[in-house]
Amino acid sequence: MLTLYGIKNCDTVKKARKWLEEEGVEHRFHDFRKDGFGADLVNKLEAVLGWEALLNTRGTTWRKLDEASKENMDAGKARALMAAHDAIIKRPVWEKAGVYQLGFAAKDQEAIKTWAKA
Repeated sequence: MLTLYGIKNCDTVKKARKWLEEEGVEHRFHDFRKDGFGADLVNKLEAVLGWEALLNTRGTTWRKLDEASKENMDAGKARALMAAHDAIIKRPVWEKAGVYQLGFAAKDQEAIKTWAKA
């Protein structure tokens, strides 16, 4: 079964969840805030997707960080930030059978549907 990770109030996650329902894709939703997002999951996602892809540097959470927190970013510092601030993770994250994907671009929706239903 497909697992969709994100935050329920995120507009992109809302669109992805609605789309999954409309497409009849069986899934479960893991809300970072309600269901948790610990260091183990951060480490797993970072190992598979890379911290550069996961770290959302466009969002409000990033912009609110002090400059010292943003400087000299590396994998360890990024993992610590993501573990401390769930909203700083790009979303949605998709997982099926240990395979992870990131994002919900319109151009990727057909591929996501095919992958999710496989």
